[in-house]
Amino acid sequence: MRRLALEYHKNGTTMRLTNLLPLALALAMSAQIPTPPPHVPRAGEPEEEVRLPNGKSQKDEILKADFQKSLDDARELSKLADQLKADLEKNDRYVLSIPTLKKTEDIEKLAKRIHDRMKHY
Repeated sequence: MRRLALEYHKNGTTMRLTNLLPLALALAMSAQIPTPPPHVPRAGEPEEEVRLPNGKSQKDEILKADFQKSLDDARELSKLADQLKADLEKNDRYVLSIPTLKKTEDIEKLAKRIHDRMKHY
């Protein structure tokens, strides 16, 4: 004895089709609302410059921070290279110590970090 307007759930509650119809319509309408595409600047069109609350250009501040990081990394790289040179000159054998090998890895990481940062812009 099932009625067309009632649907029985597992827990014994009923839900009328008339209650489901507005929900289904709302879902269908919300799925059809178009969202505007994000603004992508075209070639030749100037980009809008993002400003920080203090009025400075965000891009300029990022470039300055990256430049400062690159300088700091270059100082560290130079220091490690000098230490590596001293370690190599100190050893009279053709065997390198583990700390010396670690310095070469650190030099490589710093050089890559500086390279990637400069290549980014």
